[in-house]
Amino acid sequence: MAVPLWIFAVIAGIIFSAIMAVKTGREERLQEMEIIQREGEIYMKRLEKEKENRGGKEHSLGA
Repeated sequence: MAVPLWIFAVIAGIIFSAIMAVKTGREERLQEMEIIQREGEIYMKRLEKEKENRGGKEHSLGA
């Protein structure tokens, strides 16, 4: 019983598609993590500036 060549091509296409889906998903997760990390750093800097501003105001009000 001979298997037609197009069946092998379809199977190869499915395997290739699955590999590319996994690769793309991994890349997207890495990009999302980088964006989240950058946003977190910006947020922490903003909190530090706010803390410094509040610290300066408290000293000037208390004196």
